[in-house]
Amino acid sequence: MNAVGHVRPVPLHPVHPAQAPLPTLPGAIVENILRAAFVEDAPYGDITSATLLPAGAHATAWLVAREPGIFSGGDVFTAAMKMQDPAAEVEQLVADGRPFTAGERIMRVSGLARGVLTAERIALNLTQRMSAIATQTAEYARLIEGTNARVTDTRKTTPGLRALERYAVRCGGGHNHRFSLSDAVLAKDNHLAVLTGGDPARLTQALAGVRAQLPHTVHFEVEVDSIEQIEPVLAAGVDTIMLDNFSNDQLVEGVALVNGRALVEASGNVSLSTIAGIARTGVDIISVGALTHSVRALDLGLDIAIEA
Repeated sequence: MNAVGHVRPVPLHPVHPAQAPLPTLPGAIVENILRAAFVEDAPYGDITSATLLPAGAHATAWLVAREPGIFSGGDVFTAAMKMQDPAAEVEQLVADGRPFTAGERIMRVSGLARGVLTAERIALNLTQRMSAIATQTAEYARLIEGTNARVTDTRKTTPGLRALERYAVRCGGGHNHRFSLSDAVLAKDNHLAVLTGGDPARLTQALAGVRAQLPHTVHFEVEVDSIEQIEPVLAAGVDTIMLDNFSNDQLVEGVALVNGRALVEASGNVSLSTIAGIARTGVDIISVGALTHSVRALDLGLDIAIEA
């Protein structure tokens, strides 16, 4: 235990995507996202499909990759199709978290043509984005293999789509940070400025007071932006200390100062070109906003064939 009797955290270890079971996407969350999407895309129905297509016409279509990647969103694609045609038959040919090649068929749907075409754009928009996130996350995770660090997402997600984007990160072999502001305490620079009134001498006492208010089940993380803040923050008994925008040399120094008394997270200026060096500093966690806030949608298409 540290000076305030707080249990030291157990070190994290990376988990290879093939070894880590994926979480379950709650059906109610998927349904709510899709209902909102269809209200936006077809508020009074799809007049194109309703006008052009006979009510009883059936069609089979395949979700096909135009470029390679990691798939994410099978349940979302299925739910979108079934929301428009509950009797539609949907088959997933590439499992979530698995790679696919250009030209490969990923999903198959057979049902009412009106339903398939009404659901097409929503199903594509979501699986394209989710697969893009999974693909980019896999690249980040690959670059830190062999280290003790794990790559995590942040709250820089698309409003309303956080659950899907967080799931996609897991499909790519990454890990999730706190899901929402309600999940954990994460004190950043602005919080500390208000809490201490700008007086660094008050930092330990102020944070210790916060620690004393928290149930043992609530994780307590604090962001620091200088080496000098590390010891005062650790003295308050935090669970994780975030080293924000530190150079690699500073990260090495920070990890040595922490010396196992808390988990160490690196944040800021993380990219594909920098993450390997950051991981080698000995940090436990590397949070990357780019996993979700700056991906290009992967090119997936829906190829349709009319049934005889």
